[in-house]
Amino acid sequence: MSSELLEPFLGALQASFAVILTIAVGVLAAQFNLLSEPASKEISKFCVRLCLPALLIVNVGSQLKLETGFRYVPIIVWAIVYNVLSMLLGFAITKVFKMPSWTTPAIAFNNTTSLPLLLVQSLAATGILASIDSSPDVLDRAKSYFLVNAMIGNSLTFALGPRLLNGQEEDAPDREDEKGDDDQDEEEAAQRQIEQQCEEAEDANEDTSLLPRRLARGATRAEYSGYFRGWRYWKRLPSWAQSALTFLYQFLNAPLIGAALGALVGLVPALHTLFFAKQADGGYLNAWLTSALGNVGDLFAALQVIVVGVKLSQSLLRMKKGEANGKVPMAPLFVILAIRFVIWPAISISFIYLLATRTELLTSDPLLWFVMMLMPVGPPALKLIALADVNGAGQEEKMSIAKFLTISYAISPLICFAVVGSLKASQAALGS
Repeated sequence: MSSELLEPFLGALQASFAVILTIAVGVLAAQFNLLSEPASKEISKFCVRLCLPALLIVNVGSQLKLETGFRYVPIIVWAIVYNVLSMLLGFAITKVFKMPSWTTPAIAFNNTTSLPLLLVQSLAATGILASIDSSPDVLDRAKSYFLVNAMIGNSLTFALGPRLLNGQEEDAPDREDEKGDDDQDEEEAAQRQIEQQCEEAEDANEDTSLLPRRLARGATRAEYSGYFRGWRYWKRLPSWAQSALTFLYQFLNAPLIGAALGALVGLVPALHTLFFAKQADGGYLNAWLTSALGNVGDLFAALQVIVVGVKLSQSLLRMKKGEANGKVPMAPLFVILAIRFVIWPAISISFIYLLATRTELLTSDPLLWFVMMLMPVGPPALKLIALADVNGAGQEEKMSIAKFLTISYAISPLICFAVVGSLKASQAALGS
């Protein structure tokens, strides 16, 4: 019995340390001036806006078919449920126990992108995934499950995260009775400003764009002309419609678009054949377009984790210099880490096990159960610092958040206990 637990535990521990070593590469790159903080931000933007959508198109599109699309419904539902429950729990704890405002998003949002993807690659290398699913596409399927969760997590983080950091501040309602003739003056001023920006952009694009000058100038004019028309339509909308559209727009991001394109490619049989079948079977885009998207998407996990290391290195350097030496309160630290590494794993493993064994809501797919058990587990998302920037937090508060994240990722190998628990629960559910 001990060997049955020891082997998967060591495998999970190795997978966790593989992630830590990848983070350490980012720390070393920053220490030896191979990557600066501005460069890491650009890489992170490149990863989220280009690599992650490409990865979603390839992985979700290849795994999603008309006959298998129902597999992703439990992932989507569970991702929304555990995120909403985490938000409510974080909000309640912050209010009741008077904890710092960043406690709420730290409890609400865990790392759903780079860490799980790199972890599942390492788990496949150690043979843990093969113990619950021996199919050749087990790694790609696990990635596609985690990517759908990541898409939902990313959308919720920046749509609702700033509100969680400062839930007391609300925008003042627009006053309709003060508009009058000011609308015409405002429109003329906006048109002059947009025309000035358009001229500046034309000059800049002529120097930086690879397109011919006439084409670059025409494209810039069309862009700003469309922007001005859209602005005029926007100003005519009632305030409630503007608020609703603004809220919905916050959910629109590159990963969501990538997931939508992946779903389209996967669910339309003709497109699925074009992108993923062998060339002899009609997959005329597979060898070049799909391969190129796959090459770009495969950069995401490792690069994003290296960026984590760079950010943590900068935090450690500021701590050493004593810049804005924000303290990390022990109570929020223990509460957040307990929720992320102990409480959520216990709830998630038990709940998914009951769903798999006592109901017909989940398909007989132990890999799906395993992934769903691990979805709420892990350290808080590094976007917590970005959320603090969006909310205008002070330097001392951001330093406290940076220290907290450093501690969280330093102890992230604790996730191996959740991995072993999820593995054993999935195996037990399969045998029941």
